Amino acid sequence: MSLESCLNRRDIWRGNRSTITTRTVVPTGFDELDQCLPGGGWPLGAMTEVLVKGINHSPLWLIAPALSVLSKQARWQTWITPPHIPFAPALNDNGIELSRILLVRPSRQQDALWAAEESLQSGGCSVVLFWTQHLGRTSLRRLQLAAERSQTWMICFCTGRTVDPHTSAALRIQCQPDPDGIQLNILKCRGGRSVNNLTLLRRTPVQHIPSDMSCCP
Repeated sequence: MSLESCLNRRDIWRGNRSTITTRTVVPTGFDELDQCLPGGGWPLGAMTEVLVKGINHSPLWLIAPALSVLSKQARWQTWITPPHIPFAPALNDNGIELSRILLVRPSRQQDALWAAEESLQSGGCSVVLFWTQHLGRTSLRRLQLAAERSQTWMICFCTGRTVDPHTSAALRIQCQPDPDGIQLNILKCRGGRSVNNLTLLRRTPVQHIPSDMSCCP
């Protein structure tokens, strides 16, 4: 394989590239974060990795505005292995269409990965959310490529303790709890730049979604 053919592959990222694989984005709902992301929002047709200290405290409120926008599409929003049962009243209050949420909770990691990849490849999902303790390099690459082919937004919440420093994801952010919201570090941004210590404040009505996705009674 020649060097030119390698550089033309969509799954190879060149650090000095000034464009991103897809120009389609969905606004995050936070102006200060949109200003840091190419195109002004979460990249569709790509994977976003969200690194958290504990998978049980994934900041769902961070992506709730975008999920609300995507709810207007007549496609599924697939949630795979969330740590808790999503709190339906809060999701509904934030404009997330419950009838379009597909909850998948397989017991084995390999089945969860299969469900994520199949959901992306189906073309019937506007977004695929996946919670996991760890994703290997091969799994990351397969999910990123599947997201690109289907132009679906893939979000993966995972713990940062054992994460591979090399990722195929188009966007990787690290979250640190803050008394009034969250502090973000953008570790990788295809077509953009790294950003440290970006503080986002929780706001109404997003703040009504429990940050730890508390179970329904």
